[in-house]
Amino acid sequence: MARRDPLQPDALGAVVADRARQLHRRPHAAGARRHGRAGSAAEQPLRIAEDIATVDHLSEGRFDFGVGRSGSPRAYNALGIPYAESQARFVESLEVIREAWKGQPFSFQGTFHRFENVVVSPRPYQTPHPPMRMAANSPDTFPLAGRLGLRLFVGVRDLDVAELPDHIAAYRKGWRDGGHAGDGDVCLRILMYAAPTRRRRSRSPTRTRCSSSGAKRRWRAGASSAGPSSAGSRASTSSPACRTRRSSQARGVRLRLGLIERLGRLRDDLSLNGVIAELNPGGMLSMEQMLRTLRILTHEVVPALR
Repeated sequence: MARRDPLQPDALGAVVADRARQLHRRPHAAGARRHGRAGSAAEQPLRIAEDIATVDHLSEGRFDFGVGRSGSPRAYNALGIPYAESQARFVESLEVIREAWKGQPFSFQGTFHRFENVVVSPRPYQTPHPPMRMAANSPDTFPLAGRLGLRLFVGVRDLDVAELPDHIAAYRKGWRDGGHAGDGDVCLRILMYAAPTRRRRSRSPTRTRCSSSGAKRRWRAGASSAGPSSAGSRASTSSPACRTRRSSQARGVRLRLGLIERLGRLRDDLSLNGVIAELNPGGMLSMEQMLRTLRILTHEVVPALR
């Protein structure tokens, strides 16, 4: 039996689920990307299936399972696994996990995993299993998620918002090609910072250099100020994270559009099913600032978008 990491995310999720009865837990991408954290890669799909089913029971069905192959080749290099195999390994691991959740003995002979007459217990609390959402940051991942019948969790780490319509269209086409009912499910994850006034926003400690171009794009997509103005409870949008050179036209657009209008436009243009706010990228904000953002979002922004 492989040694278990006491702070393993799934184990930690079980503790959270047991103590926070009113929360619906939606983790960031996990699963197949965690090959080899403890024990061999071949053990992982069965262990993940068992761990997730256990958390699903402890949360009484309030658990969504986020999956992804990982966008970091270093995680694979450290295990001596070529990153070129990541997608194939992910698909195969997902097949094993879904089969394991049926709660019946099964055998599996794949390229990377082989099992004979194994059974995983418990079966998930939800039927047939927890909702599964796949993180997508690369173009080839979008149609794959659709074909696999997975809900989509879109980030803009490596993508610009302007690129998303084509990628989401590819996801929905993949969904239909996979023979799944409906049109899929898409949530967009963007960074948000909200303050009562533009002046408060401009004094944010996040107005520092960003370490990557991906972070800059993510802040441009969602970082905002929100609160009362001369027009009432209106919001305005700009980028508080990075001092970068931008065209006057792009800057004017960001300053003109309010947070409510911006999110509403993203929702409508991309046919989003939801938006996931990242409140503290890089740990740059205080708890007070995060709570303030959360209050503005829940009291002003979300009601206006319903």
